[in-house]
Amino acid sequence: MARIILVGGGSSSGKTYVTTQVIRNIGEENVTRVTLDDYYKDQTTIDIEERKKVNYDHPKAFDWPLLREQIRNLKEGKAIDKPVYDFTIHNRKKGTERIVPKKIVVVEGIMALVDKKLRDIGDMKIFISASRERRLLRRIIRDRKERERDFEGIVVQYFSTVQPMFEEIIAPSSNYADVIVNNDGRKNLAIDVLTCVFRRELEKASLGESQERAMDEEFSEKNLTDAFQL
Repeated sequence: MARIILVGGGSSSGKTYVTTQVIRNIGEENVTRVTLDDYYKDQTTIDIEERKKVNYDHPKAFDWPLLREQIRNLKEGKAIDKPVYDFTIHNRKKGTERIVPKKIVVVEGIMALVDKKLRDIGDMKIFISASRERRLLRRIIRDRKERERDFEGIVVQYFSTVQPMFEEIIAPSSNYADVIVNNDGRKNLAIDVLTCVFRRELEKASLGESQERAMDEEFSEKNLTDAFQL
């Protein structure tokens, strides 16, 4: 079975950049990458102006049943036909992309740690952290260059939905992370730390080790019983 690594964090926290560098370090032949962006709901039935009004930073914008099913299939070693999202039209492209699982499957996106059913499929949960100022600057640069967005629209969207949803939904999901790394600048250890984490997951995949779900001894049934006995 493949090892599923979930990588969450705020928009433009550097999830893609960091994981790309880590994947290069451990070997691209060992890793399959899936982005949650491709699992935004199909919006073919509504026009482009209505699509622009959708809150894409809310869980309701995602096709969770399809996402869970396909990630579960990848974990079991089955290939999937993944949808492909086009940010310039706020909708999925026609056709799908064939994805074949490798030893590690990285599932990356702002909502990667939000959904409990998806977390239960994951073997390792990582949260990439960065300041709101740096995330805003990165988003402006990215959306201008890669997504053909105008400056005003980027800023309006950031302060109307991106940052509020980060504080309400995405930031609290860091509580479910096994590892939290800071990516606020070039000189940090995020890539080095995660390279070690990925290599350990690769070892587990090679050895066929099962998912670990050990409960902290601090909150064992015995300790809790003793603490609350009158």
